[in-house]
Amino acid sequence: MLTRRGLMATATATAVFTTLHDIKAATPTGVVVMGKRIDDMTSLDPHEAFESSGTEVIVSTYQRLMGPAPDGSTAVAGDLAEKWEIGADGKTYTFQLKKDAKFSSGNPVTAEDVAFSLQRLITIGKSGSVIITQFGLNKDNAATAIKAVDTHTLVITLPEQFAPTFLLYCLGTGVVSIVEKAAALANQKDGDLGNTWLKLNTAGSGPLVLRSWRASDSVTLEINPHHNGPKPAWRRLVVRHLGDPASQLLAIQQGDIDIARDLGPDQIRALGSNQDVSVVKSNRAAVMYITMNQNHPILSKVPVLQAIKWAIDYEALETNIVAGTYKIQQSFLPQDFPGEIPDRPFKRDVAKAKALLAEAGYPNGFEIKLDHYSSGLYPDIVQVIQANLAEVGIKATLLSGEPRAVITKSRERRHEMAILQWGADYFDPNTNAQAFCENIDNTDATTLKTLAWHSSWQDKEMSDLSRAAARELDAAKRIEMYAQLQRLHHERAPFAFMLQQIWITGTRKNISNFASGPISSRTFYRNIVKG
Repeated sequence: MLTRRGLMATATATAVFTTLHDIKAATPTGVVVMGKRIDDMTSLDPHEAFESSGTEVIVSTYQRLMGPAPDGSTAVAGDLAEKWEIGADGKTYTFQLKKDAKFSSGNPVTAEDVAFSLQRLITIGKSGSVIITQFGLNKDNAATAIKAVDTHTLVITLPEQFAPTFLLYCLGTGVVSIVEKAAALANQKDGDLGNTWLKLNTAGSGPLVLRSWRASDSVTLEINPHHNGPKPAWRRLVVRHLGDPASQLLAIQQGDIDIARDLGPDQIRALGSNQDVSVVKSNRAAVMYITMNQNHPILSKVPVLQAIKWAIDYEALETNIVAGTYKIQQSFLPQDFPGEIPDRPFKRDVAKAKALLAEAGYPNGFEIKLDHYSSGLYPDIVQVIQANLAEVGIKATLLSGEPRAVITKSRERRHEMAILQWGADYFDPNTNAQAFCENIDNTDATTLKTLAWHSSWQDKEMSDLSRAAARELDAAKRIEMYAQLQRLHHERAPFAFMLQQIWITGTRKNISNFASGPISSRTFYRNIVKG
């Protein structure tokens, strides 16, 4: 039997429980908490890191010579560079640096720091160094080709001419970030130019500075008081590793995080009309496609390639399978990218696909093996494609595997058909044109194993046109060349482009002005506003 005192205690406990239950969690004032998958990070040395999550941290903690245009267009603009000139030889680039830029240490950014950083990228020679070495710069010529003329003047002399926009876009990529020379050398170990130290520390001039990184757990960034540009009103940003989209959904619904970066179709549906969370969509420069190995005697026939492209029900994939997370894209340059075209030449046409198969000598179709990723939306996507192919007489046997296994198999040219996804490495059309068009040596001995090489496809006209576009000095003419390349690609190439990924970001109602960029080098935390 409860006493009066017992009744009062019970009532008080119930009231406390109800009050705590009804109060929604909220992140601290002045702190932005982001949930995303960050277990791909292996280093925060900008001249080593080449993964998505690490690059995002780097472009917030470092600056580069070049950056995105303030108006959001695809034009090139200066970041540390105030202005630049191109010599009459088309190979000499002179950059004048902004005089107010400072590293997080408080020391000024000088041309010597820039020269050291570009030379260091080449010397360390990690995978991202190809962004610079593709211009003919290497360990032997870097010291003479990249020079600080005075405190604020840098000169880069290329061995041969390239399109100016090509170089300038690449100089805005995360891996070409500018490191404070004194800090790197003061912390070097066994001649590593500070690589071991910079894996876990930052020495940049970006708007944020690294305070901590715990692998597969969290990254903490704080304001760099010496940054020469606008600074966020908040003081700290924490990126928490939440690998499961469902976990991100729960965390943002409860207010434990302000931003959720990896939501999928199920999470979008679950949010519904939630008044506390907004869904922000932005194009990612990643395209999903079917690749068809030209070593296969049937797939080597152009009418067969065309038949497969006309057999796919692109609209069904977009509407029913990938709803809101991908959209139809049928060219190798993604939307919102320099040189992209709006063409959608293919749609599901069973009669046309069958006629093309008959023209190729296969009126009754054929059997083929189709490799695909076992994770994400791929099992559902491939079921639709298998059914589409069956309607025109092509019997596809599905081979499911982990992404790394499917990618490795295609790189070794052991696939027949495979569904893959490709993301741009830098914000210039050459990044995809070279990958999908160029194959100048189809032997195993080649050093340029592009995606075209992976599928044993050679088209001399397209290889030559792609290489010429990378060297075209007239910017408008260059864009026209990429449009021509994409339309020729529709006709000839053993690639059926289907979809482009859409970044889905969930933000609490007091968060604004943030969207994922088309590539990681163009995703900036500095823009986040927290009310």
